[in-house]
Amino acid sequence: MAENTSTQIKEKKSEFFTYKGFPLVRNKDTIYYGNMYDKYVVMLQITEKTKQGNLNIASKVKLYQMATDENLNPIEAVVKTSERGSLYEALDMAFVWLSRM
Repeated sequence: MAENTSTQIKEKKSEFFTYKGFPLVRNKDTIYYGNMYDKYVVMLQITEKTKQGNLNIASKVKLYQMATDENLNPIEAVVKTSERGSLYEALDMAFVWLSRM
């Protein structure tokens, strides 16, 4: 019985979706990408969408690389900003930022 429990714990490593090894957490049109215990995360805000069939596709995404230090105010926490034309491009840029830090 104890072996079964330890196997279940190993299998349940992360409850978040990941992209290239970093977790994704979404709330409506805002996505946080990265580990909150790391020095930086990237916030992606979907600012425009286009309709393709029955789906809304992100056509403009703003990126904000932010320090996770709780003592900084939100304006000081922003280190880099950018804008991309699709969610895929934005996630790739965010991955580059996080992997360089």
